[in-house]
Formats: sequence, C-alpha cells, structure tokens
Amino acid sequence: MKLKKETAHEQFKKYLKQKKHRITSERFEVLDFALEYNGHFGADDLYIQMKTKKSNVSRATIYNTLELLANCELLAKRNFGDGLTRYESSFNRKNHDHLICINCGEIIEFTSTKVQKIVDEMCNELGFENAGYSFNIFGKCKDSKSCKNIK
Repeated sequence: MKLKKETAHEQFKKYLKQKKHRITSERFEVLDFALEYNGHFGADDLYIQMKTKKSNVSRATIYNTLELLANCELLAKRNFGDGLTRYESSFNRKNHDHLICINCGEIIEFTSTKVQKIVDEMCNELGFENAGYSFNIFGKCKDSKSCKNIK
C-alpha cells in the first residue's frame, strides 16, 4: 500500500491551522512563487519577481509568509555571510551544503555522505537529535579569471 505524499499546499494549510494563522490565497501565491524560484532568493528578489508577473501581493505579506514557510519547513533559511537572509525550497529536496566564493558570491551546492556522517556521529556522541543543519564553506574560486563579478 502506497502512502500518499503530502503536497506543499496541504502541509502549509495544516501548519497554518495548527498555529492559528489565517489561510489566505495570497500566502499560497507566495508559496507557489517561492517553490518555483530557481536557486537562492531574498524576500525582495521574490517580491520583484512576483510584481513582474503582475501579482498584487504586498511586500509585507511576502516577508511574513516566507517566515511562516521556513517555520513549517517548506523553505530553508540561509545566510551566506553577507548579512542577507536568503531562502530556498526544502520541499521534497535532499539536504545539501554550500561553497561560497567571497570574491564573486557564487554559490555552489553539493552533497556529501562524509559531511552527513560527521553530523550523525556528532549528534549521537553528544546525545542530540538532529533536526537539520547548515554547512557553508567560504573560499575563493580557484580560477580567478572565471570568477564572476569580482567585487
């Protein structure tokens, strides 16, 4: 017997009900745009994209909804050392880590069983239940000629 996978809309609606937040079409519009966004984005990036596509959702609704989506684990909040909060979809995605170039800001995603093993071992050793982690490596692109938009 196959278990039905919960959709993002179902997960978000259940979260909103549990936390006694209003269920609005604008929040689900933000959800759809956020899950369709290619890569990492800030609230203002999403706002601009939504306005470009003729959305009437306010900037405040976007900011508030992104926080709700992160709290219910449909989005992951990321900080890449530049003081900006970015988001990316975590719905039906495997955990991954990031290499960040401090010259051009390029972000390269990678997965490593070695990193996951270290996280699991540390949690086990310290009696900690892993609810997720974020691993960022800051460095410089090896080939400075191919480095994008050097600051």
